Amino acid sequence: MELAACNTLASTQKKNLQCLKPAGLSASKHPRYGIISLPLPPRRTRPKRALPSTPPAPAAQNSSLGRSVVFLAPGGRISSHDPPARPAGSHMRFLPPTPPPRHKPVEDMASVIASLDCKTPDNNRSSPSTPGAFAGDPCFFSRGAHTFRVPSTLHEDNRKRAIALLKDHPPGIIVLVGGVARTRNDSDHEELFRQESYFQHLFGVKEPGWVGCLEVPSGTCTLFAPELPKAYSVWMGKIATRSELSNRYGVKVKWLSELQDHCASQKCYVPRGRNSDSGKRIDEALPLPVELPTLVYSKTIPNHCFVALAESRVIKSPDERKLLRYASWVSSNAHAEVMREARPGVMEYQLEARFLYHCASQGGCRSCAYTSICACGPNSAVLHYGHAGAPNDRRLETGDLALLDMGAEYHCYCSDLTCTMPVGGKFGPSQRIVYEGVLSAQRAVFAMLKPGVSWTDCHLAAENEVLKALEVLGVLKKGCVTEAQRACVGGVFLPCGLGHFIGLDTHDVGGYLPGQPARSTRPGLAKLRTARTLKQGMCLTVEPGCYFIDALLDDALKDPSLSKYLNADRLRGFRGFGGVRLEDVVCITSNGFENFTTCPRTINEVQAVMSGGVWPPPVDEAPDLQRRWARFADGALEDVSVPGIVLPKGARRGSFSPGGSPGTRRGSGSLIGRVRASSGSFSGREDY
Repeated sequence: MELAACNTLASTQKKNLQCLKPAGLSASKHPRYGIISLPLPPRRTRPKRALPSTPPAPAAQNSSLGRSVVFLAPGGRISSHDPPARPAGSHMRFLPPTPPPRHKPVEDMASVIASLDCKTPDNNRSSPSTPGAFAGDPCFFSRGAHTFRVPSTLHEDNRKRAIALLKDHPPGIIVLVGGVARTRNDSDHEELFRQESYFQHLFGVKEPGWVGCLEVPSGTCTLFAPELPKAYSVWMGKIATRSELSNRYGVKVKWLSELQDHCASQKCYVPRGRNSDSGKRIDEALPLPVELPTLVYSKTIPNHCFVALAESRVIKSPDERKLLRYASWVSSNAHAEVMREARPGVMEYQLEARFLYHCASQGGCRSCAYTSICACGPNSAVLHYGHAGAPNDRRLETGDLALLDMGAEYHCYCSDLTCTMPVGGKFGPSQRIVYEGVLSAQRAVFAMLKPGVSWTDCHLAAENEVLKALEVLGVLKKGCVTEAQRACVGGVFLPCGLGHFIGLDTHDVGGYLPGQPARSTRPGLAKLRTARTLKQGMCLTVEPGCYFIDALLDDALKDPSLSKYLNADRLRGFRGFGGVRLEDVVCITSNGFENFTTCPRTINEVQAVMSGGVWPPPVDEAPDLQRRWARFADGALEDVSVPGIVLPKGARRGSFSPGGSPGTRRGSGSLIGRVRASSGSFSGREDY
């Protein structure tokens, strides 16, 4: 019986070894480890072979190189055969596989096994650093050697700035409630937790259900963590002790059951204020988990501590600016990768998937700052496309404009970038004019950015450039740009504001705090998320755009005060055009600004990258955009003067001609007047 079993086992192993050869593997038997497979040396030519008539053996199925290939054939049928390089009519674009490296013949299998790194990763570090950080480093948070190392001083500095702004606050304890874990609908499925932004700003706690106390004027901080049941360790992992939590966050930690006793001797205050973007109140969104008898409720909204805490988030510290720059750097590289994939036949959600993959795998950004907007064709005029009712599910067609508004998030700090590109790789005549107009608007704003400048004035400058482009198109009648802007025609094509604060939220707080300019009622300006005067340390997005939205166009043509400036016949040809938006993240400095965004921006750059050109480029074609080029080294970004000296991982070399193409803007000033619109009558949809 034992001899028969051995013979059967030997026969099975022999068959498994034979099945590995068609999968591109060589196999050997090892006395300890069994069957070990290695890639075969590549051949100069790949001989044609017939498809196997029987399913592959289990050994081949379990191999990383021996998986069956499934693709979507024309007509929506699923095929398990080997697909061609690019099936006609397929919804997927198949890239040629990367050839395996050349290997020398394996003579000693034991030496190969000995060279393998089979060490178990140490996920239970005893270092005071947060799990995921590097042991022994003064690092608060990191997701690996290839990601940004958040310094341990980040949240400590945030608390110091908050205390400085609370110097006139009555003595007592300011109680801040952290985020709570939420389940999907009525199920027990717990969604990925994201910390409440004010709590994240001051403490950086990753777990839900915490409470923080900030004593004024001393600045003493205490965190209160929930006591977890023993069952937590079975399902969720090891339960940290109070001392471990205190070392992790650099603040004294107590249990949540001790909160009442801690607050019994002093008056307590809870921030009460309303978010000017959402209309939600902070104290209603996250109520206190326990009753505090000494709690003092403010009769006015907002109260003093809310205003101070919001203002402390408006001005970013140097460490916060580094975080925002890193998130923007990762997003910029991801946008360049997606730009290469924006071809006819690709689905919008496939571009979204490419962006998410790059940000997670290359940047350690597990979450995005907001729902990705991947809009092509008419969808590019939908300002907040990508939601459940419009889920990035349109197919890209030749001649469409693709507007991609996507941003990564790292350690809860956000990025918000938008690129617009032509599906097919070349801008049409009208697309070029609109794109150049929006880029001119962005340049006009960049020329103004410095402390003391009104954000409202920046919006009006961008609006003026967009109207100039519409005049060149013939949509706006000749010689009436100034009058049309006074009549609020700009609000028809640029209905949203120029941009917004960015930080721990995509639309960050502090836009309309007490003592700051009130919100305007003028069309266009009414949606501006702040009207403040710029200060050093503010971080904002600059996102001018031009959109052809049917509902707004219909209303404008019915309004005599607006329609008199519009060419209705010419405007008819832009139904279905969509829209163009360019969005960069900037930070105001003492004498200007820094541009954290390094996306392709000029027409020549966009077309070059879409055709396979390398990014970053060897030469900065638009130095007036002041893109702050960087490379990643030792857990941080380093400035580089020449963008092309460092290539992002996976970048492909290609042709890039910095000499410019017709319509390419170079230097400052307006180019739009040098582009002539075609003459003649227009009826129906225009050839963009």
